[in-house]
Amino acid sequence: MGVSGAPCSTSQQARTTENPQSTPRDPQRNLLRPQERLRLAAFASRLRTPWETVYWWFRRWRIDGTFEQLNSALRECLRVRLRRDPQPSAGVVDSQSAKTTGVGGEARGYDGGKKVRGRKRHLLVDTEGLVLKVKVMSAKVPDQDGIKLLLKGIRDRLPRLSQLWVDAGYQGRGKDWVEKVLGLSVEAVRRTPKPTPERVAMIWAEEWSKEGWEIDWQKLLPRRGFEVLPRRWVVERTFSWLSQNRRMSKDYERLCVTAEAFVYLAMTRLMVKRLARA
Repeated sequence: MGVSGAPCSTSQQARTTENPQSTPRDPQRNLLRPQERLRLAAFASRLRTPWETVYWWFRRWRIDGTFEQLNSALRECLRVRLRRDPQPSAGVVDSQSAKTTGVGGEARGYDGGKKVRGRKRHLLVDTEGLVLKVKVMSAKVPDQDGIKLLLKGIRDRLPRLSQLWVDAGYQGRGKDWVEKVLGLSVEAVRRTPKPTPERVAMIWAEEWSKEGWEIDWQKLLPRRGFEVLPRRWVVERTFSWLSQNRRMSKDYERLCVTAEAFVYLAMTRLMVKRLARA
């Protein structure tokens, strides 16, 4: 059986150097021709920005608070786009312990609760999960003391803030300080207690049956599986957003303020993408 010698249609022809436009191109993509790429490659070494210049601007914007101001401006724009008030009235507080590298640096410690040696990232987010403020410190600092450093001066920046949801680790002197000094309403979100063993539930059902109460012991067992904690899942989702950035997988920075700047940069990148799609 011979092969048909009918010529292929224009749309089926392979793309070659003689026919570069055989396949449709996206009009929004401005790809360079081979001659232009060679010409650009010859001057590529001259177009590279020295790392000293990049670091100088990064350090300047970190010190004068440009990254935090940019995060605040984009957050207000995004909240308006979502038909929310630019200034939030409620927030969620939580912390994340991140490992550090061996390059050295300030404020490092060991978190005995999570068995992590490094630093803690304390986040204050709104009900949409957008970062209001971040504070990075040693992992050995308890949450009750960390919340004081996180919320220092927050009343001047967020005058409408009146309600906070916090993790159970902030209970005690941390929660009392927020309520007395800042005058905010604080609610601690607790996890469901540990499940009752099936053997204990069966014994309870047998004892109640002797008193004339017919109870299904299986209904005494709590629901199994993943549990979404009210309000707490919002800040946990924000930590997940941050972990998608390679620079945030660990704490690689020598200074805590540099780590805070990268948190604001990560959220700035996320909000710019959302505003561009809207």
